[in-house]
Amino acid sequence: MSKGIRIEGLKKRYGTGDTAVDALKGVDMQVEPGEVVGLIGPSGSGKSTLLKCLGAVIDPTAGRMVLGNEVIYDNGWKVRDLRALRRDKIGFVFQAPYLIPFLDVTDNVALIPMLAHASNKEARSKALELLAALDVQHRAKAMPSQLSGGEQQRVAIARGLVNRPPVILADEPTAPLDSERAMGVIRILNEMARKFETAIIVVTHDEKIIPTFKRIYHIRDGVTHEEAGEGKGIE
Repeated sequence: MSKGIRIEGLKKRYGTGDTAVDALKGVDMQVEPGEVVGLIGPSGSGKSTLLKCLGAVIDPTAGRMVLGNEVIYDNGWKVRDLRALRRDKIGFVFQAPYLIPFLDVTDNVALIPMLAHASNKEARSKALELLAALDVQHRAKAMPSQLSGGEQQRVAIARGLVNRPPVILADEPTAPLDSERAMGVIRILNEMARKFETAIIVVTHDEKIIPTFKRIYHIRDGVTHEEAGEGKGIE
């Protein structure tokens, strides 16, 4: 049973009439469980629009999206509760960690399952399990301001994974990091993808990490083109 994501003919138009802009003109993508795929393209190519559509943040104009074995969009949303979809089925990792400054590391991660009605005990157990998997369990009681940049990003990855979503969307997750820490984040994403059978899409301009992807989607003028990547430096 596939937990990945499949996108067919996805389009997004902003505006109407003579002022209409076609940001996405028919995007096709497929990412399998356990796979980390790169999404690259110049500014204005449609990367951000595509990520927002995939994350159910904005409405596509047309096309089809299948998450696992569930059709979530087919020329209109097929899911009633988009907030629950984002919370339970899609994980997000951003360029900035966006940790809540007045919560400690464990509570930052545990908050997500608690919002999904997990008990405090269950939520904290899930959080601590992931913090251990990401080798930051020793910082479980620290506040975000006490963490290094790399530690903050690991906590952000734990938060994105804590509800075991079938898909994670990572938007420039290595941009603020040096080469060593950037490669560390990509290695972690690959480990987590394999361990939890998660499909991960990484949007990036970071030349350091592009050679790590086994598959890459280039997006230009609202259309995607797939190519094989080098797949280096992730084991």
